[in-house]
Amino acid sequence: MENVLRPLIVIGGSVVLTLLIGWATDLLMRKADERHSETPLWGLLRRGRIPYQLVIFAALLRGSYDEARVLEAHRIGIGRTLTLVLIGATAWLTIRIAAAVVETTYTRYTRAQRDPARVRRVRTQVTLITRVVTAIVAVVAIAAMLLTFPAMRAAGASLLASAGILGIVAGVAAQSTLSNMFAGLQIAFGDMVRIGDTVVVDGEWGTVEEITLTFLTVRTWDERRITMPVSYFTSKPFENWSRGGAQMTGIVYWHLDHSAPMDAMREQLRDILRDCPAWDGRAYDLTVTDSTPNTMQVRALVTAKDADDIWTVRVTVRERMLRWLSEHHPYALPRVNTADATLPPGVNGNRPTSPDGGPRRAHEPPRAGR
Repeated sequence: MENVLRPLIVIGGSVVLTLLIGWATDLLMRKADERHSETPLWGLLRRGRIPYQLVIFAALLRGSYDEARVLEAHRIGIGRTLTLVLIGATAWLTIRIAAAVVETTYTRYTRAQRDPARVRRVRTQVTLITRVVTAIVAVVAIAAMLLTFPAMRAAGASLLASAGILGIVAGVAAQSTLSNMFAGLQIAFGDMVRIGDTVVVDGEWGTVEEITLTFLTVRTWDERRITMPVSYFTSKPFENWSRGGAQMTGIVYWHLDHSAPMDAMREQLRDILRDCPAWDGRAYDLTVTDSTPNTMQVRALVTAKDADDIWTVRVTVRERMLRWLSEHHPYALPRVNTADATLPPGVNGNRPTSPDGGPRRAHEPPRAGR
């Protein structure tokens, strides 16, 4: 009877105690979250209740397993398995706590900061810091798991002795990976590009959607994703339309006839912009920037608060101005001139001829009439 009750008490007691401690801790964090609604810390910490309960259960069962006397022949293997579960659950819980603290700090910063550029910069840094912490904790946890095996502990001295050679070999083999990792840290803390920035890379216009230690994802205007190594942004030039502020100035060109009514076009541009919600009202202008024998180039400058709105303003102005010209001033649109050429004054349309009917040579003097 004792052989049956002892395992039930040990294992069942560990399960019940784990559930009670987990329930009480979750209840306290729920009340703290309701009382301190200005911070998301307690709500984020509640996401770690599963690894928290797993840590408690593995620790209780690991400490009391010897008293259960279950599967004595496999006692060492089961004990090692519980140790591995405890290490993995502890690493999982550490990552959740670190993520909660970092996310809470970022949330407080966004509430106090009104500059979108700085918010995007901090968001990029927070994302990369979280990834670095996760990688470090994972490496430490894996190393701790490996050291639970006696064979790995015995080989530790030789591994440390050859660490220098292995480091050189790994550095040469993973040169591109390491360069991308350092480039990712440089991007995060060098404020070169941030999550949410509008960039142009290799002729593609898009928004930075994700930044990791090794690659960067750009979401284009047509919902495509371009994945590029972060080292690209530290070694090649690229356009960042959001750096220094999201406000932008756009250009619209028309090729019109020389008789286009410029004053009326300026008034029409003003009316178009007033009806366009995407225009931020900062500035506008319309001037002639170039001319050819058949047309002239008219340029309109418009402003908007970001890259998305400037695109809307440009296409709206281009479309409505062309429609207005075709309806009210069709003569202003470019056309092919098929009229006869106008000669200079004093020159008739016939070529001078000699008295005998042939064309006069260039140096032949006129002959006197008979």
